[in-house]
Amino acid sequence: MSQQAGKTTDATEEPLAPPGTAEPQPAESVFAGPYRALTLGVILSVSMVAFESLGVATVLPGIARKLDGLGAYGWGLSALMLANIIGTVLAGRSADRRGPWRPAASGMLVFAAGCALAGSATSWPLFLLGRFAQGLGVGAVMAMAYTVIGLAYPAHLRARMFALLSSAWTIPSLIGPVITGTLADHTTWRAVFLLMLPIIAVAALLTLPGLRRLNRTGDGETAADTAPALPWWKGPLAGAVLLTAGTGLLLQALLLENLALLIPLSLLGVAIALPALRQVTPEGTLTARAGLGAGTVIRGLLCGAYFGSEAYLPLGLQELHGMSSTTAGLGLSAGAITWVLGSALQAKRDGKGQGSRTGGVALGFAVLLAGVAVIALVILTPSIPGWIAIVGWGIGGIGMGIAFNASTTETMEQAPAERQGEISGALQLAQTLATGVIAGLGGAAIAIAQHYDVGTRAALFGLFGLTAALSLLGVLLSRRLRATPAPAGPGVS
Repeated sequence: MSQQAGKTTDATEEPLAPPGTAEPQPAESVFAGPYRALTLGVILSVSMVAFESLGVATVLPGIARKLDGLGAYGWGLSALMLANIIGTVLAGRSADRRGPWRPAASGMLVFAAGCALAGSATSWPLFLLGRFAQGLGVGAVMAMAYTVIGLAYPAHLRARMFALLSSAWTIPSLIGPVITGTLADHTTWRAVFLLMLPIIAVAALLTLPGLRRLNRTGDGETAADTAPALPWWKGPLAGAVLLTAGTGLLLQALLLENLALLIPLSLLGVAIALPALRQVTPEGTLTARAGLGAGTVIRGLLCGAYFGSEAYLPLGLQELHGMSSTTAGLGLSAGAITWVLGSALQAKRDGKGQGSRTGGVALGFAVLLAGVAVIALVILTPSIPGWIAIVGWGIGGIGMGIAFNASTTETMEQAPAERQGEISGALQLAQTLATGVIAGLGGAAIAIAQHYDVGTRAALFGLFGLTAALSLLGVLLSRRLRATPAPAGPGVS
């Protein structure tokens, strides 16, 4: 089935590129005429998110100290990630019904409002509210980036486009930590958020016009249009809100010293979050069923291991090795740059044999595990120079690039055209949920370490042990990435 525009052509809806049967010489580049403007717009949008992500991660330890939020440090990361869940789910379902323009425009507007609020915050709770608004916007923008690839590009260009999305982190990874670290060290951390506002405006002007042609006209029907109407409490928004609330309750409970409150509130959070997670993810996700379910789980494991480790790399280098914000940010730059390298390597080997993607996922997880081991050893051992952790995270980035490209391409290829928005949203949800949970658990570990006066080093030891375990589990689950086709019965073609 052709997915070059996500829908078949009719009298009122023209795909971005003609169907494969009418295109004797298909474009060999994502920068060819019919794709050029959209490709540039999507890359710019992802670069915008990358700049904010790397920049804030670099200066967050200093912000937490100045706003008296170090005891709840994990919430500086988890607030954005949990809000990302709601933005991702809403954007994905909206794109399946009406196209990507509206959720992308709304996401950029909310993202800008969150940056303004966080940049003007005078307290840690107000800062977290700004981060929550940022997360809503980031979820919509990133979900649309993956949705557009499934809708607008032919199959032979999708792996290259996914590689380019990884490449969109290149310039932000080079200049983001340096710029934001320098601003925080020599002016104020608030400038990091205020700098985002003109970048968002330019990205919107260049991206949104290219998305209008992918909007649905309302003449055709999708599965979302014809499915029976569900009560509002069973809808995607309710599921996303419950998942966010349950996860947030769990993470906040883990910060409590009183076990009589910690245990029941934690269990209540899990009881709320698990049914909601089942509601907003593809069937078979909770059991890692081969195919879409396993692909969603693999995305969660991959991002939990990578972003969970990366979130605490600057904190470890600054608090335990005495590095400045600018220098510690180089670790994030190293991982982002080599992520691009790993993604490019996987793009070149994509399609070379049936197991090229599952093998790529297993290899990527193994290399990521090695990177986690190196940074953990350096951060936890004062006698080892801190710059070795930067090299180690470069190793981890290669593994992330290989596994992320392979798993995303394989999962999206198995998604039906009418579910591209839903599945891309589920992948983004898995990414943000895993990152938020691991970041929150790390914050809880730091809070517990402070309560019992055992130090940050012990807390980070537990965190890196957890992310290493996630990497190992990813290696074991990689073979379930592709669903095994059911044998054809009599008369079945």
